[in-house]
Amino acid sequence: MKKIILLGYMGCGKSTIAQNLSKTTNIPFLDLDNCIEKKANLSIKEIFEKHGEIYFRKLEHEMFVELLQSSENSIIGLGGGTPCYANNHELLKRDDVVSIYLKASIDTLYNRLVYNKSKRPLIANMDEEEMREFIAKHLFDRSFYYNHAQHKVSVDDKTVEETVQDILEILA
Repeated sequence: MKKIILLGYMGCGKSTIAQNLSKTTNIPFLDLDNCIEKKANLSIKEIFEKHGEIYFRKLEHEMFVELLQSSENSIIGLGGGTPCYANNHELLKRDDVVSIYLKASIDTLYNRLVYNKSKRPLIANMDEEEMREFIAKHLFDRSFYYNHAQHKVSVDDKTVEETVQDILEILA
């Protein structure tokens, strides 16, 4: 069995979709950020504050590799930035993984993130215009890395169930 890797920008639904996919397939879901927090015994926010982003990206890469090397079947949800650092995007092309980019438009991401932005340190203090611009720029910068995924699934105007169905068709 291959590892199923879900990636995409914050707000695209990685965790929600992975949890639903996990229930449907009985394959355990591992959230990369949660795994890092457990191992470091610190929240992602605390890791950034105490040690900085470079340290975090090193931990993130090590944990990603560790999860890929495990013999257990799993669905791995990456952080939004994971594919963009430490050549992690190269790991998306391995033969033993099925990597899926959950692709969302700027409007979809904005509409999902605007209501719970306080939980997202990167955008918490932005007004609506700054936030839309930030998402657009970030998405443009990251799309090169996201597009290394073997499959792309659009999440725009779809329910979680419809997106899970699209993924199940890829896995079939």
